[in-house]
Amino acid sequence: MPPSIEPVSPFDVQRYLGTWYEIARLDHSFERGLSNVSAVYSRNDDGSITVLNRGFDTEEQQWQQADGRAVFVDDDSQGHLKVSFFGPFYSSYVVFFLEPDYSVALVSGYSTDYLWLLAREPELDAPQISRYVAIAQEAGFDTDKLIYPEQSRQR
Repeated sequence: MPPSIEPVSPFDVQRYLGTWYEIARLDHSFERGLSNVSAVYSRNDDGSITVLNRGFDTEEQQWQQADGRAVFVDDDSQGHLKVSFFGPFYSSYVVFFLEPDYSVALVSGYSTDYLWLLAREPELDAPQISRYVAIAQEAGFDTDKLIYPEQSRQR
């Protein structure tokens, strides 16, 4: 994980499960061109997490879906997981900010090139977004490069 962040601890995986909407992200190839992005997390019997990412490809005019699996790096009391969408290849998933009511999260990958602002609702107001962007900027992320995907399409 980036040296400028620490995973949320204590972390309650049961409260984190469910649907999250992508409010902002840093650009990367595997989500390029997607709007209306959401992620649904559910717990498996073996303790791992099923990850279902979904977004609307504006160029192709169709929904794209990626199914993945996440496991905790240490234990489930820390928001530090590794996630795989491609077999045995895992990448970091670090929840480094989380509202006490689990309504908004900031998530990083293995470097500050990966950042997601997630919320339980598809939209946040401008002052809320500014607050979370400031937290990410202070943690070393280049927030001037954030993309704010549309969240208006009905499924």
